[in-house]
This record gives sequence, C-alpha cells and structure tokens, in this order.
Amino acid sequence: MDGVSMRVDEGEVFGFLGPNGAGKTTTVRMLCCLLSKTSGEARIGDYDVGKGSDSVEIRKMVGLLPENVGLYEELSAYRNLDFYGKLYEVPEAQRRERIEGILKLLELWDRRDSPASTFSKGMKQKLAIGRALIHEPQLLFLDEPTANLDPEASKTVRDFILELKKQKRTIFLNTHNLDEAQRICDEVAILKTKLIRVGRPNELGESLWGKKTELQLVQVSEAVLAAVRGLGLKATIDGNKLAVDVDDPVRQNPELVEAVVQAGGRVQYVTELSASLEDVYLKLVKEAK
Repeated sequence: MDGVSMRVDEGEVFGFLGPNGAGKTTTVRMLCCLLSKTSGEARIGDYDVGKGSDSVEIRKMVGLLPENVGLYEELSAYRNLDFYGKLYEVPEAQRRERIEGILKLLELWDRRDSPASTFSKGMKQKLAIGRALIHEPQLLFLDEPTANLDPEASKTVRDFILELKKQKRTIFLNTHNLDEAQRICDEVAILKTKLIRVGRPNELGESLWGKKTELQLVQVSEAVLAAVRGLGLKATIDGNKLAVDVDDPVRQNPELVEAVVQAGGRVQYVTELSASLEDVYLKLVKEAK
C-alpha cells in the first residue's frame, strides 16, 4: 500500500472505498494505533500516529467498529456496553445514561438483558456500533457497519451516522455499499493498494464524464438534433432520450429547451444526468494498474 495521502475534515462523513485486499482495514488499524506503520506520517487531531506517547490519547479520541465484531457472547447487551464503558473510565451515571440512549436509538433496549449469543448477526453489528460509541469519541471508524443488516436495520444505522454528523462527529467509513456511500458521504477516497482518487461523489462523476442534461421527448427528430448541434452542443440519442453535454446547465438549459421546442420537439421532462458513484468506482478501479 502506497501513495495514500488525504485529509479528513472535522464533522464530515468520509468514505473509504476499494476492493478486498486494497488496504482499507489495514489503514484503519494503523490510524487506530492497533498496527504499526512502516513509513509515512499520519495525525489524528494534534497527535502523531505511531508515536508511543500519543497512542493512548488517540485511542481515547477514536471509536472502532472492526470487521469482526468480537462481542462477549455470554454477557448481556447492557453488560457488554457497561464493560467497555468502564474500560474507558466513563463515570457510572454517564454510563447508564449513554447505554440507555444508545440501545434505544439502535432499537435494542428491549433486549438489553439478553446474552449477545442470542442475537442475530445484524443485532450484534448494531451492538458493536454502540460499543464503539460508549466513550463518545470525536472520530468514529466504521468497517462495513451495515454488513449483515436487513434493509430496515441498515437504514437505522445510516440515520444514526447522519445524526452523529449533526453532532459534529467525524465518521471514517469503510464500505462496499456504494449506494450507501453516495447517500451519506461528504467525500470519498477510492483505493486499490494505492490511492486512486479523492473527491465529493457528485464531483467525481463530473470530472470523468462532464455535466449532462437529459431531455425525454415524444420523438427525437433530425430537426431537433440539428437545433441542439446548432447551439454548439454535443448530444447522444437513446430511444426518445437526448443526452446533451453542457458546461453551465443554469445558463444553457433554458436555451436548449427553447431550441428543441422551436424545432418541433415535444419535451416530456428535463433532468440532470449524473454518473453514480458505482459508475465512477468501477471505471477508476478497472483503469488502475
């Protein structure tokens, strides 16, 4: 793994994307001071990753949901969180309040006295997220947080992440769920043993394919196509849809629609055509050497 240079700003949700074996989990483990780095520099707040005297302070600042949740199966949900709260020296009154709040938010309060061994994979995943939050870390590392969760539970976790963002928490998210990353991440990094690209999801698509406006017509005629090209715009046809390359949609779209209508085109709808994060990811990973 090399060439990984990036900055994660306070209060943002940062997505770390890449195929299996790309180095995502290794990076997280190094940043959490669980694995020694061999070279390079990294900082969490005012502390240096890899500097012995700073490691304890970094561990106080971060919370980690690992790839394997590693709960104490014989302990109840409540006692799992209570145990880790004690390790982080959270005062008893605060522990009780936080545990109740976390379990209620993650819809586990009714099962607080049940052993973790009786939980489904999805419930264990949610409990492990709660464990990572028990000391109210400033920075939360989540490694595949919605893995094994059904759609309803996945939404609960996504909403929880967005709620943490409102509280100005910083979220570092490893995920293979590209739709999820597009919905909740402010910025993403795409990794394949080395860093390929960093940027905001919508801006990455524009940087690769540019901006496009799509017009759906009753019929795309030669007259309509000629009118669009007469504006100096490049267009492609897909059935009764016309995809037009534009530099400034706010300025050009009114002129575009007017030209199409004057050429006899009957417009059914006009929309921005943007590449999905999945399109961006697959293109960049395929092209990476």
